[in-house]
Amino acid sequence: RGSKPKAGLCGFSVSNLNLPDAPQPWETDHGRPGRIVSALDIMLEGPIGAAAFNNEFGRPNICGYFRSFEEKAAGPEGEEVRGYHKPIMLAGGLGNIRAGHVEKDIIPPGSQLIVLGGPAMLIGLGGGAASSMATGDSHEDLDYASVQRGNPEMERRAQEVIDHCCALGENSPVISIHDVGAGGLSNAMPELVHDCGRGARFELRAIPCDDPGMSPMEIWCNESQERYVLAVSAERLAEFEAICERERCPFAVIGEATEEEQLILGDGLFDGLPNDAPIDMPMEVLLGKPPKMLRDVHHKSFHKPDFGTAGIDLMDAALRVLRLPTVADKGFLITIGDRSVTGLVARDQMVGPWQVPVADVAVTNTDYRGYTGEAMALGERTPIALVRHAASARMAVAEAITNIAAARIDKLSNLKLSANWMAPAGHPGEDAGLFDAVRAVGMELCPALGIGIPVGKDSMSMKTVWQEEGGGKEKSVTAPLSLVITAFAPVTDVRDTLTPQLRNDLGDDLILIDLGKGANRLAGSALAQVYKQVGHHPADLDDPQALKAFFAVIQQLNARGLIQAYHDRSDGGLFATLCEMAFAGGCGLSVLLDDLGDDPVASLFSEELGAVIQVRHRDVDEVLGWLREAGLGRHSHVIGTPSDDDRI
Repeated sequence: RGSKPKAGLCGFSVSNLNLPDAPQPWETDHGRPGRIVSALDIMLEGPIGAAAFNNEFGRPNICGYFRSFEEKAAGPEGEEVRGYHKPIMLAGGLGNIRAGHVEKDIIPPGSQLIVLGGPAMLIGLGGGAASSMATGDSHEDLDYASVQRGNPEMERRAQEVIDHCCALGENSPVISIHDVGAGGLSNAMPELVHDCGRGARFELRAIPCDDPGMSPMEIWCNESQERYVLAVSAERLAEFEAICERERCPFAVIGEATEEEQLILGDGLFDGLPNDAPIDMPMEVLLGKPPKMLRDVHHKSFHKPDFGTAGIDLMDAALRVLRLPTVADKGFLITIGDRSVTGLVARDQMVGPWQVPVADVAVTNTDYRGYTGEAMALGERTPIALVRHAASARMAVAEAITNIAAARIDKLSNLKLSANWMAPAGHPGEDAGLFDAVRAVGMELCPALGIGIPVGKDSMSMKTVWQEEGGGKEKSVTAPLSLVITAFAPVTDVRDTLTPQLRNDLGDDLILIDLGKGANRLAGSALAQVYKQVGHHPADLDDPQALKAFFAVIQQLNARGLIQAYHDRSDGGLFATLCEMAFAGGCGLSVLLDDLGDDPVASLFSEELGAVIQVRHRDVDEVLGWLREAGLGRHSHVIGTPSDDDRI
């Protein structure tokens, strides 16, 4: 029945940036169709749009990710280009809701059905459908017509109305509320009443509209943003109207709920004429259960060349990996946005006195008095899907967990995940791979961990196809199966959030907790990418119970004050993890790899799951004892110490 947003996140996956003045050795320009902008333009303009909307609406953006990937890779039908010419631009966030407002109330017949927010305009028409087409399958007119535009001022006005209603608690005039997304009012309004077994009668001309030339279909189906649909009882309509007037937020009563489950959309321009209702149909026809789609798909095996480290120079590898946008400094994406608005942000991206953007988790306070709060963190490992779809999905979930573990959370089962699936449906081998990935996460991993995925979205059209100018050959760039996981959890004490900042004054020893158990697999890693390869054997979560034990022991060690710094191992491997900890702490490092295998390059750059923690020298034995008790002792290694110089 309404809630209050608190903090946001955003993420970007694009193809190679191909900076004009800074070409990188792993980048190849495979071309693009003239109708789409370049990856560089997306990253110059897209983050500005996200930051501007958050800044103008008044929501801090305190979490995110950025991946750049475009590479030739082996496939079932030979070598092909895989990348993000069709980009991922992900936005999300968290907020607070009263317990009594979680469930929608039953809408009584006669309830007034209201659209709150901006007017209908000829934008976003067909956006929900256009996003499910491979780029190149539609006309450019549809590509542009389907793009929605944002209006943060209108979003803020509507939110103030919702906030006022929420503040009334159980006395809120809102019976049920629904946002307007894909399909516009044609989807939102029927869904609003269908959830409680009602029908509705609407008047098309009551819908606020900024373009008098729009057809009934365009008025009913456009996806203009910053709109909500809600039900209010007729007796409380005047009260709701007063709230809207106070906030200067436009609204309109466009219909009322009916006992009969019939959807009727009348048009006042045709009153008295035969067939004066553009829509008159049973709700069951629109929202009843459709026949299940059956896709007959098959796995396709193919040769995957292995990736070895022979001949790789360690210094060259280190500098290449740190320059890869996926690993490199993300400050340019962060400083453009307000990270403190609301006054409830306890942990943003910037860490330590030098404000280095390396935080694992975003944390907010519940209120202005206590120390409880909320945490959110992201996880994604999409290049692995080029080798093994299920492994990529498992690693996305696991990375979100190792990131959010930096916050004080009672237990793993308190986590809730949002899963955003993006896949090139119909591409050889990808449908079967998607099935494997969904089964691996939804039916195996998450049940084993005791966590749920109550929300998510999907896009099944991650492919760009075009023809070279002058009738040349057809070209395509296909994205890997991409699962982006966002983890959310309540926090018991925001003051105990761990950061990657090394402390020379508090800790002496660094311990690597290696959940990969020494496998050091490199396929799909940043190291493989910067040498223009993919590989055969990717990092994977082989033992979910070890991850469960890892989360529990980190929480126990944190509660006892035994961890001085924490950073998970992710993109760029152990080397990037250690560098980021040193950068945040303004110190150097002395690292010993003797216990990590015979291949120092693989030890440093494999992206197996795990974390590095800093502990006081006097606490090392106690911490290792806790890790042994959790079953992680054999794969926990003291690997180094901070130093006062600036060398690693």
